[in-house]
Amino acid sequence: MAALWLGCWSAAPASAQGSSRSAAELMDAVMWNREPIGGAFQLIDQSGHARSDRDYRGQLLLVYFGFTYCPDICPTDLQAIGLAMDRLGADAAHVQPLFITLDPERDTREQLAQYVPMFHPKLIGLTGSTAAIHAAAEAYRVYYKRIDFDDRPTDYTVDHSAFVYLMDRDGKYLGFFPPGTSAEKMVDMIRPYLGTGK
Repeated sequence: MAALWLGCWSAAPASAQGSSRSAAELMDAVMWNREPIGGAFQLIDQSGHARSDRDYRGQLLLVYFGFTYCPDICPTDLQAIGLAMDRLGADAAHVQPLFITLDPERDTREQLAQYVPMFHPKLIGLTGSTAAIHAAAEAYRVYYKRIDFDDRPTDYTVDHSAFVYLMDRDGKYLGFFPPGTSAEKMVDMIRPYLGTGK
């Protein structure tokens, strides 16, 4: 069951190069709404502009954490986000999708500038210092851990949870989509919040 909710998942314990808590603990916090989710962040977008969570007030947010070198889970979920934005039509003007990297070492703003437009023109990629990324991931209860390859010393992957978070116009948590959620299901959950002003 756990693998269903985690992308690029590993049972390895957390370390300084990732979450300070275990995958199981953080997954439990999200799935059962045991802890507050979301909060302030200070990051840099793919154009080099400083961005904070407050920049997106007044819009619903779709927040996704991943990395550009992710082979399958991230592209699949980002494609679903892009398709959901397309299906929203004119209502997409009230929704802002954000892709926050968990791999700031490789995911520079230049790398994000090449990557994010492949999924949707409104998608904003965010990166920053290791500390800034860690703080954002902690706020959203995201599990992540760098995994080095023994046979390729200069290469690595990042195991991470893969929820898409839906936040309201004030930055408050509304719910999540698990990995593999279709664009249609995302739209069905988003639409009720579009006309309420919540």
